[in-house]
Amino acid sequence: MSTFQQPDPKDRPARLTVGVVGAGRVGPALAASLGLAGHRPVAVSGVSDASRRRAALMLPDVPLVPPAEVLDRADLVLLTVPDDTLPGLVEGLAETGAVRPGQLLVHTSGRYGARVLDPALRAGALPIALHPAMTFTGTPVDVQRLAGCSFGVTAPEELRLAAEALVIEMGGEPEWIAEEMRPLYHAALALGANHLVTLVAESMELLRAAGVEAPDCMLGPLLGAALDNALRSGDAALTGPVARGDAGTVAAHIAELRKHAPETVAGYLAMARATADRALAHGLLKPELAEDLLGVLADGTEGDAR
Repeated sequence: MSTFQQPDPKDRPARLTVGVVGAGRVGPALAASLGLAGHRPVAVSGVSDASRRRAALMLPDVPLVPPAEVLDRADLVLLTVPDDTLPGLVEGLAETGAVRPGQLLVHTSGRYGARVLDPALRAGALPIALHPAMTFTGTPVDVQRLAGCSFGVTAPEELRLAAEALVIEMGGEPEWIAEEMRPLYHAALALGANHLVTLVAESMELLRAAGVEAPDCMLGPLLGAALDNALRSGDAALTGPVARGDAGTVAAHIAELRKHAPETVAGYLAMARATADRALAHGLLKPELAEDLLGVLADGTEGDAR
């Protein structure tokens, strides 16, 4: 059971003053989006030169002040710092008395739910976790990308409507994530988005090595179609030599990668094994072809050990 009562909405102004602690790529974009919705960004904190430049670009005329002063000025505070920094920041703000009763304290970490804000909750803050499932550039284009973006939302039941309303005001789609499911939720997003960047970058490098002058132009339509097919059809969208069981082709791939880009072999083998398992489980890879394919992948692993 929560230890606070949400203030009556009639006692809170319809529009909120907004502060940002941590001017990375996410915070200024969210604050700018809330500004477009009628709220008023009033303060931002940033340490590095890059953070200060980003704040000036995304939140012009909003003063740069220390974190404690951000909390002093704002009704709604966005804590947009790295995951590993967040718990210590919350504890420090609570211990120094920077947190005000009734203040909305919102963090954007995918890993943590609302519980990481418990020290601030004990100081009377209203804790909300809002994680945008989006990659950010630190430029104004991020504000546009929030339209239709899903947010992983975790908050006490009393604040559920308030949390969802903030997401909707930013043009996003709220998706409720249970507190205990936050790490799994975040792992799923990292697997899909962060690893995708690595795969695409490696693919572009290999195409350049093969003599392709514009690997981005070659990959764009292919990867766009693959992503669309995967989102529509899941594992049924699997194609390529692994799903077909073309063991000879996969062996040739491994040999060429060892020669030209040995650092990519481990990733190729790991993804090929995962693809083979999924293709087998969904009846795409014929069992009689899988034995030779898995043998090639096993040999490839042994080659890494040598």
